[in-house]
Amino acid sequence: MPCILLVAGEASGDLHGANLARALQGLNPQVTLVGVGGHQMRAAGVQLVPDMKRVDAVGAPGPAHLWNGMLNFVKMRHLLRHEAFDAVVFIDNPGMNLRLARIAARAGHRVIYYIAPQVWAWGWRRVRLMKQVIKHLIVILPFEEEIFRTVGLSCKFVGHPLLDTLTPQYDKTRLRKELGLPQQELVLGLLPGSRESEVRALLPYMWEAVCRVRKAYPALHCVVSRAPSISETLVAELMKSSSQDTKTGVTVVGHRSNEVIAAADFLLVASGTATLQAALIGTPMLITYRLPWLTYQIAKRLATVDHIGLVNLVAGQRIVPELLQYEATVERLSEETVRWLRDETARTHMKQAFCFVRQRMGTPGASKRAAEIILAECRT
Repeated sequence: MPCILLVAGEASGDLHGANLARALQGLNPQVTLVGVGGHQMRAAGVQLVPDMKRVDAVGAPGPAHLWNGMLNFVKMRHLLRHEAFDAVVFIDNPGMNLRLARIAARAGHRVIYYIAPQVWAWGWRRVRLMKQVIKHLIVILPFEEEIFRTVGLSCKFVGHPLLDTLTPQYDKTRLRKELGLPQQELVLGLLPGSRESEVRALLPYMWEAVCRVRKAYPALHCVVSRAPSISETLVAELMKSSSQDTKTGVTVVGHRSNEVIAAADFLLVASGTATLQAALIGTPMLITYRLPWLTYQIAKRLATVDHIGLVNLVAGQRIVPELLQYEATVERLSEETVRWLRDETARTHMKQAFCFVRQRMGTPGASKRAAEIILAECRT
C-alpha cells in the first residue's frame, strides 16, 4: 500500500493537488495520501500535515509571513528527514518546493515534480539542481517535454488539468442569466489574478480603464472574476477609489472564472493560467501585468522568452496583445480595449488562433495520467 506525500503551495497548487489525489485514489483505493495544502486537498481525502496549510509566502511578505514561512520550512525538513514515503510529489511553487526537493532527495525519498518550474522563461540555473534531485518530471505545457528531455531530465507531458474543468460548450445566454449580467449589452470581464499582490497591482488600473472605455461604450457592463483566495472586501476596496460608482454596471463573481470568461465578450486578464483558460474557452482578451520595480528589473534581465502570456508561449507567437509594466497604464489599457472591441475581424482571427492552442494542449485526463506515472514510480 503506497504512502505518498503531496506538497502544494498556493491556491492553484491546492486545486491541482486535490485533482491528483482523486485520480490516485481512483487508480488505487489503498493509497495513503499525506499532504501540505488547503481545503480542496482535505476535501479530496488528503491527510494534511497539522498546523501547516502552505509552505510559501504569497505576495509582498511582511515579517509575520517570513517568520511563518521559516517555521513551516523547519517543520517540512523534519518531516522529510524522519518519515517514510514511497514518493514525494511537489506541485508547482518552485521557489520553496525546489529547496524542499533537495532535502527530500538527500533523505532518500523518490522525488516527483508535477507542473514544472518554468526555467525555460528564466532561472536556467535551477536545471542542475532539478537533475540532481528529481526522479521524474510531469509537465502540463506541450513544449516543455522536449526542453527538459534535452537537458537530461526524465519528463512526460500529460496535458493540462484545465481541460478537465471545462465543458465542451458554454451557453452564453444561460450563463448571463445565472450571473445576473445583461443579455444584450457588451460585457467586459476582468481577471486580475489569484494572488493578493497581483490584484492590488492590477485591479485599480483595470477598473479605471473600464471607466474610460465607457466613454465609447456607455452601456458597457463589467464583470470581475474574484479568485477563492481573494476577499470580497479587498475587491470592493480597490474599486472604491475609482472616479466611477462601483454599484453601477458592475458584477463581482466569486469562484466561477470559467463561467465569467464564457459570459464576457472581451477580457482584461492578468498574465498566468487564466490566459489559457480564456483561450480554451474562446473569449478574446488582452494580457496585462505589473511587478514591483526591483522584481521587474531582475526578471527583465533573466527572461529568455519573447512573451509572458502562456497562451502566446503555447502558440509560439504573439496572438494576444500584452501590456506589461510601464505599458500597463490606464490609457493604454483603455485604448487597446476600445480598438479590439471595434475590430471584429481581429477578434475573429484571435479566436481562430485559439483553436490551434487548444489542439496543442492535449486531451482531458491530465490528473489521471499524472497519477499513473506516480504509482508506476512507486512500484519500481
